[in-house]
Amino acid sequence: MSILEVHDVSIRYMTGDFKDIGLKEYVMRKLKGEYHVNEFWADRNISFSLEKGDMLGIIGTNGAGKSTLLKTAVGILPPLSGEITIDKSPASEMTRQEIARKIAYLPQSRSIPDMTVRQMVLHGRFPHLGYPRRYGEKDREIADRALMQTGLSDLADMPLSALSGGMRQNACIAMALAQDTDYIMLDEPTTFLDVSNGLEVMKILRELADGGKGVAAVMHDLPLAFKCSDAVAVLKNGGIAACGTPEQICASGIVRDIFGVGLRYCADGDYYHYTYD
Repeated sequence: MSILEVHDVSIRYMTGDFKDIGLKEYVMRKLKGEYHVNEFWADRNISFSLEKGDMLGIIGTNGAGKSTLLKTAVGILPPLSGEITIDKSPASEMTRQEIARKIAYLPQSRSIPDMTVRQMVLHGRFPHLGYPRRYGEKDREIADRALMQTGLSDLADMPLSALSGGMRQNACIAMALAQDTDYIMLDEPTTFLDVSNGLEVMKILRELADGGKGVAAVMHDLPLAFKCSDAVAVLKNGGIAACGTPEQICASGIVRDIFGVGLRYCADGDYYHYTYD
């Protein structure tokens, strides 16, 4: 069974005023015992799993540790404790390139590079390239397939700057598809998109999960997250407060406890909506 597992992972940040005081003052304070460091736990004892063919929605208030969790799962941030395994292999024993061949990651904030859609999608092939880094016929075929899956074939030679926000997000997803991984992790994939484009992006992600990829997405749009996900993980104060099917999480009342609003399923239209009573 192909599965990504996070076991009791904790991430801690150490903060101080080194940047403000400079090296000389820092050394003097350290010698006098007057330099103080603050600890900030972004995530504590986090555990979850993601199987191929499933979509996991990750929700929580600002500062709950959602983005940090994704960065740790893909090897950008090292955990202070715990273990991450990818198909039973410890991620700590893998290089960043080896992890990138297993997990594609799309962060929330991305600048718009000065390149065409096709050039950006081809960047997804970087983890698979040797030296010199030259694209081969197989790389171009995979990129073309990713463009077709995301409806961008006709726009492949257009500059990214000429695309709408929704189409640029599709291009980012196409780049992740070209990476040809078993798992895709996305941080707020519908941020700054209107309702129509947000629904289109989530439709693509749902189709990817149905096609056999493991998809995890940090979401702020709760109804959309619940509608498209097989499971929902709720983060609170750096820990997982609950994890289960959308139906289980909705019925538990934890959404109201954390967000101050309820969530209800409407069977007639197959969607979730907020409740304020």
